[in-house]
Amino acid sequence: MNILSVFDESFRPYGKVLEGYETTELIEAMKAIPLPESGTAYQPGIESLEACAVFGELQDRAYGGQPIQLGMCWGFNTRLNCLEYHRDSEVNIGEDDFILLLAKEDEIIDGVLDTSKVKAFKAPGGMPVEVYATTLHYAPCQASLEKGFRVAVVLPKGTNTEMPVFEAKCAEDRWMTARNKWLLAHPESNEAKNGAHIGLSGVNINIKEDL
Repeated sequence: MNILSVFDESFRPYGKVLEGYETTELIEAMKAIPLPESGTAYQPGIESLEACAVFGELQDRAYGGQPIQLGMCWGFNTRLNCLEYHRDSEVNIGEDDFILLLAKEDEIIDGVLDTSKVKAFKAPGGMPVEVYATTLHYAPCQASLEKGFRVAVVLPKGTNTEMPVFEAKCAEDRWMTARNKWLLAHPESNEAKNGAHIGLSGVNINIKEDL
């Protein structure tokens, strides 16, 4: 798979790189959290990360003063497995370089997205990258076979926590798996086996051979 850069012109429909943020303190706090032995881990909000000075700046500048949470996704991953979206942008900050597998919400046809639409973008460590609300994304991928990844995840407060209870009135309602989280799962994924909406068709992309 061709891995592009977030500085490439082709990234513009998916998001943008944010400038003027000092992330050194945040990166050091991320490094203090051990990697899992395998697979990935995620927490919506992590106290040691939210204690960093950049938290307030991200809340004020990146989210216009809205309450946010600063958590992390970390571990080992080279596969697509699923795609999700929120009703707002997500900001990712890597300890080191990382890769995002992305598609567009308007490429979903009748509840299904063909994985041939997915593109891979490499982001540099330490630099905040905004992924737009209309961009489908999921767990980051490591940029090197020799080590895993740690990626800070900034979202409006409450996102990815317990799903609200309501009566589904349309197909999209049934894609929701957590608060402010709509998920399309590949049939091969654990999420699909656990009942998530099967909304990805085609190859379950694996970038291992491209690293």
